[in-house]
Amino acid sequence: MRTPATSRPVGTVTRGTTNPNRLRRMDRWIAATHGTALRRASDPVAVDLGYGAAPWTAVELLARLRTAAPRTRVVGIEIEPARVAAARPYEREGLVFRHGGFEVPVPGRPALIRAANVLRQYDEAEVAPVWRQLCARLAPGGLLVEGTCDEIGRRHVWVALGPEGPRTVTFATRLGSLERPSDLAERLPKALIHRNVPGEPVHAFLRDFDRAWAAAAPYASYGARQRWMRAVRDLTADWPVTDAPSRWRQGEVTVSWAALAPLD
Repeated sequence: MRTPATSRPVGTVTRGTTNPNRLRRMDRWIAATHGTALRRASDPVAVDLGYGAAPWTAVELLARLRTAAPRTRVVGIEIEPARVAAARPYEREGLVFRHGGFEVPVPGRPALIRAANVLRQYDEAEVAPVWRQLCARLAPGGLLVEGTCDEIGRRHVWVALGPEGPRTVTFATRLGSLERPSDLAERLPKALIHRNVPGEPVHAFLRDFDRAWAAAAPYASYGARQRWMRAVRDLTADWPVTDAPSRWRQGEVTVSWAALAPLD
């Protein structure tokens, strides 16, 4: 794949922390919810933006997306040249690595951009401009997924955006590790993490989720999955949950962005 000429990459170097399987929850959600769009795309290119010091997340993204869309190609993009050089031996059919940043230096418009644990180090005020820049690079019907997870991928929260802007927020967890839903607050993406205070919608959502979780305690005898599903079902009375029980069973719940968006 030829890369168009670019000026200096946009962005700053991240810590680069990465581990195998760290982004499995996000990958599986993308494959399930965006797989049809990738299959229909004339050029199904997915970008792993800021993959870090090792290429594992890009390698895994290719494998998981190809289960849903076999023609998918992945481009790993890193702003640190040494990381790109270290990743090059892992290139294969459908997977390449390129030097770059938020300008996303790939030909055409990608069908997917995934930016995991990238914006955490930025100021909150910088998030919206980066979102707009990345969304402007998407193909029609494309998807940007931006979020944060812990070091081994047990807890993860991400925002899904289309070319028009943010659509949904997804909370995903290994249910056996969860004491209460608000434990996920520490993994809120940068756009929301400082808004987890009284008076903000995301704080109210996590408060109500904890209450629903407590009310669902009798279901714990059937396992954490059944308790989670009951709590989410109760949440739907007051919050615009956009997914179905098939996703709740995975330890996920997705809510409309408009319901959780910061108030100013």
